[in-house]
Formats: sequence, structure tokens, C-alpha cells
Amino acid sequence: MRTALIALLAFAAGVLLMVGLAHHTAQTPVAEQGPLPAAGASAPTTASSSATTDDDSSAGDNWPAQAPSPEQVMYGQRTMVQKALAELGPRTAGHPNLYVVAFGADGGEDVFRNEAEYAAKMFPQRFGADTHVMVLENNPGSLEKHPLASWSNLEATLDGLASLMKPDEDILLLYLTTHGDEDHNLLVDMDPLPLDQIGASDLSDILSKRPFKWKVVVVNACYSGGFVPSLQGAGTLVITAARSDRSSFGCGTDSDITYFGRAWLVDGLNRTPDFMEAFRQASAEIAQWEAKDKLTPSEPQMNAGDGIAAQLALWRKHVTPGPAVAFKPASPAAVLDRPTGSR
Repeated sequence: MRTALIALLAFAAGVLLMVGLAHHTAQTPVAEQGPLPAAGASAPTTASSSATTDDDSSAGDNWPAQAPSPEQVMYGQRTMVQKALAELGPRTAGHPNLYVVAFGADGGEDVFRNEAEYAAKMFPQRFGADTHVMVLENNPGSLEKHPLASWSNLEATLDGLASLMKPDEDILLLYLTTHGDEDHNLLVDMDPLPLDQIGASDLSDILSKRPFKWKVVVVNACYSGGFVPSLQGAGTLVITAARSDRSSFGCGTDSDITYFGRAWLVDGLNRTPDFMEAFRQASAEIAQWEAKDKLTPSEPQMNAGDGIAAQLALWRKHVTPGPAVAFKPASPAAVLDRPTGSR
């Protein structure tokens, strides 16, 4: 998929850079622009200008006025990934550590940011200092806080983790939350940036090129069961929010968190450190919500490859779970008892 789109995206990227420069110039007086940042420097923020009008939408309707320009954001990604990796706590020797990558990929809805940032808070607080979390997310409100959830950043993050982890002992947990389609592609979007989409075979290829022996891959999206065939295998636990031909629920601007995010991350993992037991509890909880709302059951899926259950049990032997971690959305939506909406 990525190869087929490379020429189109190269053209789009060129157009985007021209638009970003025009947007940056329009907002900042020439005398205040200064020189371009040196290689490796963090991207500066764009100064606001009283001359900017409501009709100035060259960078996209969702692009925040006070954020760096799209070009600056793209320019700064390598530095942001390296900084986030450097801020991870040191590995504890002598037993498996857990490394979590939370990937919130759709910048158009805050619900995915909420889940990614809750994961970053919950995992280390609940499971201790041997749990290391990195967030990649697309959201207008966090462009300067976290690296983008993009194909390139995911690969760069995994490469960085491979050098920090003990790949034959530590466990990688990749939690992806976004929209999915019937052809089993994940939406990766931060308008107007030209980001590559990630399909089931793409994700499998990304992971197979890295040396991680033990993996937990959680795909929280519609039709995510379609990711199981390409991801399943020895040493891998695959968990999905729906079967391959079903929608999952809970996204939208009126929701703070998806059904699956609430049931597995918030409810399940705050009751038990066992990922598989948390899945079983979450599945039952989701089924009750869907029955009450008269929705077609999403039927979350789980596949455990050889050895992964034993390795997770070994990790849990060294975990003393902390108290439950309350869910507080980074970007609150309307107050609801439970998330609503299909994905």
C-alpha cells in the first residue's frame, strides 16, 4: 500500500510544504521570522498576527492557529521521537519489562487522544516503574506535546525501543486506536499532513522486521478482527475491538472514550493485571452495553500464540498492582454515562 502511494504522497508533500510556508509567512511579519532552525533543533512556534482572518484556512480547518506550521511539525518529528525515547525510564534487569506504545491515529476526534494519553498514565501507575510508555498521537491540541502517530514515527519508535529493550525477554504492547474500514486499514490522519494509512499486512510487515520476541498488539477499531490473520503467531497476543466484519462503538465528538477503551483499558486493567482476563471481562461488558443499546454485537477477538501467556505470567510475577487509575479525558466531550456512536 505504501509503495503504491509514494509518488502521490511526494507530490502532496511538496504542495503541503508550499502551503505551510505561505501560511507561516502570512501569520508572521518578515522581520520576525528569523532564520530556519538548525538541524536537530526543535521547531519554533508560529507567531500570531493581527492580520490573520477567519478566511485564512490554508493549513486546514482543524489546524490550530497558535501551533507550529504543518511544515514545522513535520520537520520536528525526528527530534520529538528521539526526545520521547530518551525520557523513558531505565530498564530494570532480572525480569521482563513492559514497553507500551500508544498510537492514537485520527486527529479529527479527541476520543483517540484520550485513550492514548490515559494509557500513558494508567500503565506505569498501575503496573509500576518496570512499565515504560511512549505516546504517538494525532490531535490539534498536542502537536507540540507528542510525536505524530504516523507510519514513519512508529517505525522509528520501534527501532529505538529495540535498542533499549531486551527483545528476547521484554514485552512490547502496541495499542492502536482509530477508525478502521472493511478492507482492514487503519485511518491515520492529521489534516492537512499527507500521512500514510496502515493496513493489516503493513502492520504485520512493520513488526516482523523488528526483533521483538514477545508482543501484545491491541487494535481498537471497526473491522479490526481482520488484523488477526496477519499478526497472529508464536509469542504474540492479538486483541481486537471487533471481528473482521463488524463495527465497534464509542467514537465521535460526543464521546470521551470508546466502548473497548473503557471496557479493556479503564475497567478491565484496573481490576486485573492479566491482559487476557481483562479482555474476557471487557467482552462481556461490551456485549451488555450493545444489547442495551440494540446494536449489532461487535464481538471483540483474541488470539494467543505459543508462549505469550507464560511470558505475560512471568511479567506479572514481578508486578504489584497499584490502585485503580481514574479516567480523566485530556479533551472532555459531552458528559455521558457511556460512549456512544459507531466507528
